[in-house]
Amino acid sequence: MSTEAINKPVFRDLQADDADPEITEISSLCFNCGEDGMTRLLLTKIPFYKEIILMSFECDHCGLKNNEVQSGDKIQEKGALIQVSITSTKDLNRQVIKSDYATVKIPEIEFEIPPQSKRGEITTIEGILSKCIAGLEQDQPARRALDPDSAEKIDAFIQVLKDTKRCEKPFTIVIDDPSGNSYVENLNAPLVDPALTTTHYERNKEQNHLVGIYEEELKEIKEEEEEEQEETQAENDESHDTLADEVLHFGTNCPSCNAPCETNMKLTSIPYFKEVIIMATNCDACGHRTNEVKSGSGINEKGVKITLRITDLIDLSRDVLKSETCSLSIPELDFEVGAGTLGGKFTTLEGLLVAMKDQLSGQNPLMCGDSATSTLKEQMKHFNLKLDDIISGKSLGSRIILDDPAGNSYLQNVYAPEDDPEMEIVYYERTFEDNEELGLNDMKLEDYSENE
Repeated sequence: MSTEAINKPVFRDLQADDADPEITEISSLCFNCGEDGMTRLLLTKIPFYKEIILMSFECDHCGLKNNEVQSGDKIQEKGALIQVSITSTKDLNRQVIKSDYATVKIPEIEFEIPPQSKRGEITTIEGILSKCIAGLEQDQPARRALDPDSAEKIDAFIQVLKDTKRCEKPFTIVIDDPSGNSYVENLNAPLVDPALTTTHYERNKEQNHLVGIYEEELKEIKEEEEEEQEETQAENDESHDTLADEVLHFGTNCPSCNAPCETNMKLTSIPYFKEVIIMATNCDACGHRTNEVKSGSGINEKGVKITLRITDLIDLSRDVLKSETCSLSIPELDFEVGAGTLGGKFTTLEGLLVAMKDQLSGQNPLMCGDSATSTLKEQMKHFNLKLDDIISGKSLGSRIILDDPAGNSYLQNVYAPEDDPEMEIVYYERTFEDNEELGLNDMKLEDYSENE
């Protein structure tokens, strides 16, 4: 296999002039006649949405044809629980990306759409209700003839759904997606939407099985990781003194196109802070670059909140370490991004703001492309202009706030070891909700033998 073929992305953009779209052909059994047919697979992606697998089957013996589309999107590390308060007809127009594994609930009317009962789709809140009404009405004529009582009850519930669709009363729609691949549009984007709440959670055993992850596989992966750790532990112990001067390399897949690439990893020490692990990936296939930072010392006893007032252009050159548990806000723009949005980053303040802008402008499936409304595009344009003023130093006096419950974030003090007059650092006790997000409430640190 040539180097050029290896470096091509696994999921590629569809192009009319692509001479080699890399269609995979597999001889497979025809369920209609029992002879061998041909299945063709094409791996591609929908811009601003996700990767998909196009499948086409054709049997030359009996003429049977079948086409199907399956999601090629990866399962996220955590599930997503999305709650939206619907109070007006405007909320009904929120765009929704619902994966195959998502459960949709409306608690006020005790209504639920179970997972895998319908294909993943791009729709709206109103579209979800309309499809449910159409599905229930479809077989009503036959039910009225065979089972009038059941048909009458279903008619009554259909009327409840129609009243809900007209938004006669406020209601809540809950989307629980263990795969983490569902989204609901933020009508106030890029600002915080008070009616929209998204919570990420660790999957339980049943949810892992639902998305195709089984304990045996996890156990094998864990055992392999433990073996690798044991094999390298002795080397790490011996070379710890020189590890800070060494760059480690290991193979991985590009997070953008999934092509094989290499990740570089290095242990470094930040002055007046702690040791961190920096990982950088550069993909030769699609040109995607990413860097991520992990703390080398676990979770601190207290959370930290860092507030910096930008008074000079040089402030944008300060080094900043934003951990994956840290949220970022700019009060002057009424803007906030939650923990995990940008992952862990070690860069400058300017670099962090530029990365945040790029993610808002180019990677959100509901803020870009044909699905974005003209109003939203205008809001994003206005917000980007304000953010550009901060990045270029035209808007001095703005505050940047980093809030990290794990205490693993850092902003350079240019006056060190003296106090920085423009920066405030506050250490605080974590709340129960903070500990829940970090997984600390389920940890047992003493009396391990109890309740076994």
